[in-house]
Amino acid sequence: MNSSQLMGFTTFAYLAASFLYIAIFVFRAKKLGIIASVFTLIAFLVQTAAFGLRWMESYQIGYGHAPLTNMYESLVFFAWAIVLFYLGLEYKFKNRLIGAFAVPFAFLSMALATLTGDEIKPLIPALQSNWLIAHVMTCFVGYAAFAVACGMGIMYLLKSYGIEKSSGKKGREESLLSTLPDLNVIDDVTHKTIVFGFLWLSAGIISGAIWANSAWGTYWSWDPKETWSLITWFVYAGALHARFTKGWGGKRIAWLAIIGFVSVVFTYYGVNYLLSGLHSYGSAG
Repeated sequence: MNSSQLMGFTTFAYLAASFLYIAIFVFRAKKLGIIASVFTLIAFLVQTAAFGLRWMESYQIGYGHAPLTNMYESLVFFAWAIVLFYLGLEYKFKNRLIGAFAVPFAFLSMALATLTGDEIKPLIPALQSNWLIAHVMTCFVGYAAFAVACGMGIMYLLKSYGIEKSSGKKGREESLLSTLPDLNVIDDVTHKTIVFGFLWLSAGIISGAIWANSAWGTYWSWDPKETWSLITWFVYAGALHARFTKGWGGKRIAWLAIIGFVSVVFTYYGVNYLLSGLHSYGSAG
């Protein structure tokens, strides 16, 4: 069995886990919780093994590089990082409903990966650097946190609008949305997740600048990917600044979490296909 086959299993496992988490939310079937968690953990472990196997396969065919250099590999790592971050949240907060708003992002990332070529290719000279792993991993850990923050933002808005719509009606606490965590809890987790992602994105931009200087002799060239990374950084910097100085929270931060992730998706995915630049060949940073 090769890495591609294991990745295929992972894709379907994340799909199944997504359905299970959503079923917990929609049908309030708490008994499915342990099954969803086990599915997710097994898929994560299989994906980790597949990731390591693909790394070994690159050495076996004579290329020998970390599997982080093209669109397929970056999407796979993105999904892996999302699930790792989610499992950490599930363990910390003991709430599996978050999975309904986080794990589907991992499935979508893996599904997109299946639409791209999974061939292992040699690195071009500019990518043959020790900074490759540092830059890509820091960026995608940040992206993963932002994906989960987006899911938390959606969760907050759903519950907030649901409470407003049912305000004054009897039995509203028995509604579907009442199973979600309290609004202040969702808001706090969203904020902390954005902070975590922002720190990692900042590290990714800094490591990328150092790498660019060693590869091209300049720290910043206003390449489309670099420009949109900076735009994304400012979106989240603005959100955190508003939080710390003006006390923004609730719907405002929820919307900023969603808008920020839209910027992340365009920075990562859209730029590679719509704008040409130094990063177009790599599609991973």
